[in-house]
Amino acid sequence: MPGPSDRQHRVRVDDARIETERLVLRRWSTDDAAAAVAVYGEEEVARWLAPAMAPVPDRDAMERVLGQWIEECRRLEPPSGRWAIELSETGELVGGAAILPLPPDGVDLEIGWQLARRFWGRGLATEAGHGAAHYAFTAGVDEVFAVVRPRNTRGIATARRVGMEWVGETDKYYGLTLQVYRLREGDLDVPRLPGRRSSAEGA
Repeated sequence: MPGPSDRQHRVRVDDARIETERLVLRRWSTDDAAAAVAVYGEEEVARWLAPAMAPVPDRDAMERVLGQWIEECRRLEPPSGRWAIELSETGELVGGAAILPLPPDGVDLEIGWQLARRFWGRGLATEAGHGAAHYAFTAGVDEVFAVVRPRNTRGIATARRVGMEWVGETDKYYGLTLQVYRLREGDLDVPRLPGRRSSAEGA
């Protein structure tokens, strides 16, 4: 049975599926390979992933990647996992989302999202991030993180729109210099006051 629904974002969750107003996040299948190349074959998507990942060149390579992700998910404890993102109205695959343990100790959980380039600018990444965060909090997690490369301005903007606060810069994850954003359960869906700035936005 689906879990609680959030009145503002209309998020419904269960063990394998997250539903938001416009999206369905569901487990990957190797049958998704052809559609997923439109996401992970894009240089402008792949270049910002952490750990680093080259653009996936074709359907066969994407099928191998999806097979690895599916196997990885079998070993992970909820709420960790990876999901395909579909438009709920049409069923079209538009991206991917993940909740994964951050190295090196695997205690903190990272949420991530990727969209095919032609679906940028519609607020879908923010909606997927909200959905993933709700799922994590429903499972009992107190906080989640996003790690973003410093020049990934779109990723930084999305993390802020999800409600995340900048907490610093680190090079301890994935051998990369990354900006770290954090979201606590009590801060999800809390609107910012007019004129209020986070520490990342400066004086």
